[in-house]
Amino acid sequence: MELIAMEQKLKETLSERRYNHSLGVMETAVKLAERYGADVEKARLSGLLHDCAKDIDKAIMPEMCAALGVPLDPVKLTHRSLIHADLGAKLAETEYGVTDGEVLDAIRYHTLGRPDMTLLEKILYLADFIEPTRKEFPALAELRRLSEIDLDLATLRALESCIAHVKSQGKDVHKQSLDTLAFYQKLVEEKERVMI
Repeated sequence: MELIAMEQKLKETLSERRYNHSLGVMETAVKLAERYGADVEKARLSGLLHDCAKDIDKAIMPEMCAALGVPLDPVKLTHRSLIHADLGAKLAETEYGVTDGEVLDAIRYHTLGRPDMTLLEKILYLADFIEPTRKEFPALAELRRLSEIDLDLATLRALESCIAHVKSQGKDVHKQSLDTLAFYQKLVEEKERVMI
């Protein structure tokens, strides 16, 4: 499917706000890809489609995942807003014709992250946080600044901000996010040690 056709299909399936967010993430991912030497077209595609499942009714998401063979753990079943990344990766493949595993993984991990993310995965993870239409939150300006300097440090700060937000709402933090946080804390500490 051509990018223009994907944009049209997304426009028909997402709310106007979510569609505009997706365009913002796409543009931001492209800028970060250019900045860090990642594949610009993969960044464009993953940015555009990252939330393709976001506006699906959360009540039917588990049934869709079961039908499509997308495994879900108990935390995702409890906090269904987490399902959209896994389901989105599958829909990007089945509904939008994406076959590139790097793009599908970037979509799959854009919400919880994972230890040792690829360059494309970090770019999408951060682009989702810092795109221009993102509602202001305390760490936003700092994340935008750091994303231009050090992707690993920016990823760590984004994880810290996200986890603090989840905890402030009294929700369970997914183990995958905690494992990702631990990985990037160690990585950033090692990088800082080398620089001293």
